[in-house]
Amino acid sequence: MTDYREILRQHSLGISQRSIAAGMRCSRNTVSSVLRKARTMNLSWPLDASLTNDAIEKLFRPNEERSSKNEPDWEYIHREYLKQHVTLKLLWMEYCDQSRSEGESPFMYSQFCHLYRKHVEKKRAVMHIGRKPAEIIEVDWAGTTFPIIDRDTGEVHDAHIFVGILPYSQYTFAMATPSETLEEWIDAHVKMYAYFGGVSRILVPDNLKTGVQTVSDSIPTLNPTYQELAEHYATVIIPARVKRPKDKASVEHAVGHVSQAILAAIRKQKFFTLRALNKEIMTRIQALNAKPFYKKEGSRRSVFLGEEKALLTPLPSTPYELAQWKVATVQFNYHVQVDKMHYSVPYEYIKHKVDVRMTKNMIEIFYNQTRIASHTRLRGRGGQYSTTDIHMPEDHQKYMTWNKARFLDWAAKIGVNTETVTRAILETFRVEQQAYRSCMGLLKLSDKYSQARLESACAKVLSLTLRPSLKSVKNILVTNQDKPAPEKPRQANESGHGFTRGAKYYGGERS
Repeated sequence: MTDYREILRQHSLGISQRSIAAGMRCSRNTVSSVLRKARTMNLSWPLDASLTNDAIEKLFRPNEERSSKNEPDWEYIHREYLKQHVTLKLLWMEYCDQSRSEGESPFMYSQFCHLYRKHVEKKRAVMHIGRKPAEIIEVDWAGTTFPIIDRDTGEVHDAHIFVGILPYSQYTFAMATPSETLEEWIDAHVKMYAYFGGVSRILVPDNLKTGVQTVSDSIPTLNPTYQELAEHYATVIIPARVKRPKDKASVEHAVGHVSQAILAAIRKQKFFTLRALNKEIMTRIQALNAKPFYKKEGSRRSVFLGEEKALLTPLPSTPYELAQWKVATVQFNYHVQVDKMHYSVPYEYIKHKVDVRMTKNMIEIFYNQTRIASHTRLRGRGGQYSTTDIHMPEDHQKYMTWNKARFLDWAAKIGVNTETVTRAILETFRVEQQAYRSCMGLLKLSDKYSQARLESACAKVLSLTLRPSLKSVKNILVTNQDKPAPEKPRQANESGHGFTRGAKYYGGERS
């Protein structure tokens, strides 16, 4: 609404039209038009004391039909606006269509919103404009702590208070945790959703380090575990802006209620366990939710049950299981290390960085948000390996399928001597698997030298030693000792024998 009186006052002080427009947040054309009309009506500052604001309005806007607007049914507008996805813009458009069909003039959109807000104020509605049933849950740490006494040592530990609230009904949840770690933060959310019996569309936390990795007013980066919780419960996490407490005003208000109505009320009581403290907090939270409102009918609980609970998204079939994430590099043995245990991934990812999701019972490994491996979590002594055969290169897979019986069967097909040498090699090592490489090398010699030569070499080495080895068999093959020695050529005389002296020579007869 244009403030004609203030425009005339500032103009009388010699302020330029441009400055008046900037200060009054209106256009220069508006200022120029008001001053022009004032001159035609011989109006100047100071105005006559008998001129009220309404009288001035009528002077400057004499032809406006102020009473011809079609008044909306504000109760109907309010009920419809509470429904999910319904906006004031949509309701205003429907109102305009109805008014024009009835031959009446509708309010402009800005005036429509202004009058609706005034109607809400008259109803003393507890919701903020824009807060709908089941739309938002706000969460935060209370900031104040509560002491828990160790019964054995007398040492005092501080319990931290988690608070969650549904802004529309002000239905509140609170619990004590031993710390403000990620594990406690996630566990508190799981228990909060169970208490509410459903999930809101949006979850609004503060920019705390346990939930938000990178703080930003545009696109903050959430902790992977926190994001996974949101996906499990089909909700969207929108952290409050930095230094913008009004973004989560309801939970700030709830923190004050919890601090005053609960923590202050039990300040003289002593608690020796977290469980006992949470039991007392829950008793008082239920009393707080059932307490009647001061300025309207009902209570937090009655509004929640009557208008909000049915609109919450149902809980998933199973509660969220806490998972932690870490980044690891795949080593040359195609394994990643998690808590001193080793878990295999496909060998193609060697030297790649992968994301590891760790739960109580499972280890899952992801590359570019695609799961490439999963293992049952190992327990006990460190250094254990969980290896899946299909993660190995092909030659490694073949090696893992060998055993003593298979080596002996292969050797027996070549020959008895090869089988005997293979058995001797297997018995040489204290651990059977240590001999597999030598046995594989022995049997592979048949591809290079033929099975017949390998069998002959094994026979040769068995004639020389009782402890044959791969090296001794290989040396015989390389030096061709497995082959029979070639016969030397003979120089024969006429008799067909060699050069011999004969009996006559030794008998003493000389020619």
